[in-house]
Amino acid sequence: MGKNAIALSFLTSLAAVGGSLFYSEIMGFEPCVLCWWIRVFLFPLVIIFGVALGRPITQNAFSYSVPLALLAAIVSLYFSYASLGGSAILPCTAEGGACSRVYVKAFGYITIPIMSLTVSLFVLLFAWAHKLFKKTPAN
Repeated sequence: MGKNAIALSFLTSLAAVGGSLFYSEIMGFEPCVLCWWIRVFLFPLVIIFGVALGRPITQNAFSYSVPLALLAAIVSLYFSYASLGGSAILPCTAEGGACSRVYVKAFGYITIPIMSLTVSLFVLLFAWAHKLFKKTPAN
């Protein structure tokens, strides 16, 4: 997994962007403020990893993507907590979609914020695997 971390991160982030655009543009789900912040942090990952796929030196890809994935994970974690019934620290604005509205709930718990949290954690896992792979003496 470590040597394929860039490709796996690219595919994961590409699927996330595709899913996000599918839900908003095709299904008509209006993104709320927190969704937009998650998009701000996750959408650039496709470009970062896409460029890194075509370059022989890829160590900088994770130095740029890890902070974005961490920020996306923090917002997604808060959003998941608030959308699953927790008390919101910040009120959702009336602009855009409602932060408390649950559009998707697969298997009884997988909501859109949980999906974005999963993507963020996968990118962080791939970054960690890439770092471990680089430290092995055979490489």
